[in-house]
Amino acid sequence: MHQPRRRGRRPSRRGTAEPARHASYQLPFEGADVVLVGFFSGKQKDYETVMAEGAARLAADGARVVARIVQRRGVSDGGARKMSLPFSSRTLLRQGKVREVAHAADRTDADAVVFTNPLTEHQRLALTALLGRPAVGLADLLGSG
Repeated sequence: MHQPRRRGRRPSRRGTAEPARHASYQLPFEGADVVLVGFFSGKQKDYETVMAEGAARLAADGARVVARIVQRRGVSDGGARKMSLPFSSRTLLRQGKVREVAHAADRTDADAVVFTNPLTEHQRLALTALLGRPAVGLADLLGSG
């Protein structure tokens, strides 16, 4: 028997979350203040190294990292099978962490928020709107992963 399609539901677009790479994401690094944000699985033990490398790459291009924020996804929140998944497909982070990033960016008068993780186009747009300043992935800015 044919089930009627429910209105207001869009077809799933799972598997299309490729990181967007556009030349328009260029940030004037010279003298720019940025908040560096990383999302890491609880299994990833070298997250501090990844954050330090990200800060060094930004500094090499003339940016100044004014704050560092880490969101970790541990076993206590959904088990090992969910550890590498984002908390939110819209923002990558939990809402409380997004507020923390926004507060840090406002407090430091940051020019942009740079994520160590690649962001989808949707995440980039949503985070830019929520944070009130450009939100981009580090690989998008520096042209390499």
